[in-house]
Amino acid sequence: MTTTPSANWNYPTTIRFGAGRIAELGKSAALLGMKRPLLVTDPGLARLPMTASALEILRQAGLEPDIFSDIKANPTGANVEAGVAAYRSGGHDGVIAFGGGSGLDAGKVIAFMSGQTRPMWDFEDVGDWWTRADPDGIAPILAVPTTAGTGSEVGRAGVITNETTHTKKVIFHPKMLPGIVICDPELTVGMPRYFTVGTGMDALAHCLEAYSSTFYHPMGDGIAVEGIRLVLENLQRVADVPDDLVARGHMMSAAAMGAVAFQKGLGAIHALSHPVGALYDTHHGMTNAVFMPYVLAFNRSAIEGKIDRLAGYLGISGGFDGFMKVVLDLRAALDVPHTLEGLKVDGAKSKLIAEMAIVDPTAGGNPLELTLEGASAIFADALSGRL
Repeated sequence: MTTTPSANWNYPTTIRFGAGRIAELGKSAALLGMKRPLLVTDPGLARLPMTASALEILRQAGLEPDIFSDIKANPTGANVEAGVAAYRSGGHDGVIAFGGGSGLDAGKVIAFMSGQTRPMWDFEDVGDWWTRADPDGIAPILAVPTTAGTGSEVGRAGVITNETTHTKKVIFHPKMLPGIVICDPELTVGMPRYFTVGTGMDALAHCLEAYSSTFYHPMGDGIAVEGIRLVLENLQRVADVPDDLVARGHMMSAAAMGAVAFQKGLGAIHALSHPVGALYDTHHGMTNAVFMPYVLAFNRSAIEGKIDRLAGYLGISGGFDGFMKVVLDLRAALDVPHTLEGLKVDGAKSKLIAEMAIVDPTAGGNPLELTLEGASAIFADALSGRL
């Protein structure tokens, strides 16, 4: 006799989606009870007119914002600590996480840590460690993505690098989910092509790994499949025609969908990408893009039937092989390096990377057990270009 699957599911937050919706930033922050918000972003964005405009929108709404931008592309524990110090010393009452993955993740974790007394690493996404946190010490969060990739705006965690161990840690709490998200595709128009491609491939990796995960979550599967379709139909377009707001909007949707879907789990793409990013400071999405076909090939025996169905939905002939060809062709068209050498990653730390990959929190979602031997083989293939 069979039994119905059992699983815990979550859906994310209120999203204000559409071109020009950034104009609602002040009203949205006020709805969350903010009077003195701290806008957290990266140093590059801090210098751009869109950020100055966002601050002015807040001021025109009668709010008193300040800005914190001392964060790296891969945010570190020291960045978060500095942000928390700025939040407390400025008497702030909420965080506006503004930017790509770095600004969003750092902003959310700063808001989370603003009222905690335990060290940040005590809240890593391990078991029920999140229950150690004081939920009343988590500041309100409003998220504004300026890229279309991580989907962190609809996530309940932030990825922070522990500089002591050179490992990326996932800091998690359900209340880290932003109260309101403003998704305005106009904010992504000025992204350089490299980052447009890297963030878009990150969204694809999220959807693809979530779909491939064996955890039972059919709603997540459906969201992931549609997210994959949106990326495959729009990423090339936004790379070639940056001001196409329709395509930009579809990519922004796909990014959020990927983050919703990967509640199912991720896998070896991210498990290997995280240590490579921590050790070589590579762009996360572009690193995922390099690893993608090698992990697909590694997992083939476990996912071929699912990928065949996916290919059918997408109108791709040839099942698994047809889908693999589409991925490889897309990478080539977007100038994604075929091997890790294109990211200036060599084999000097291959053993360490494999060791880090198998204990990465995302490894458990891989459809095949990610052993040290398996992680080493994938990394070697990604170095040589062997499929």
